[in-house]
Amino acid sequence: MGVAAQGKSTSFYWSLVLVLGIAMEAIALYFQYGLDYGPCVLCIHIRIYVLGFILLALLALTTQGSKPMRVLTGLTGVGLAAGMAERSWKTFGVERGFIEGACDMDSGLPDWFALDKWFPTVFEPWEPCGYTPELLFDITMAEGLLAVSAAAILGSLYVLATTLRR
Repeated sequence: MGVAAQGKSTSFYWSLVLVLGIAMEAIALYFQYGLDYGPCVLCIHIRIYVLGFILLALLALTTQGSKPMRVLTGLTGVGLAAGMAERSWKTFGVERGFIEGACDMDSGLPDWFALDKWFPTVFEPWEPCGYTPELLFDITMAEGLLAVSAAAILGSLYVLATTLRR
């Protein structure tokens, strides 16, 4: 694959991350306000990871010409994907009952990053952990988040590998 084709594939990836991230946040807010499924602490943590991906995608799309920034955004993407996967796994484990005592009503965010206080409409936990709503085809939100996290890890590793090969 040529350099131009690799650049287009990473641009496509970050554009896709941006669109999917916005869609995920919108779906979460629809479930919260439209269907009255309040988020738990783990769900809020996942929303923060998704927000991180949205911001990272914007940065990656605006700094495509700089190899150090491409490496930095690739590494950061892998880190965000791993963190989101861990939170998604914990959410799934609580839902299925093989992880206990995973969360309470405290967001655990430090005062210097108090998104739950600054933007409570989006980042304030409403309910204790224990279940996630069903999305489509009997797939729960926790299961869907696991799939999205796995795809994010693979996509981020691909983008990082592509950048390092150039």
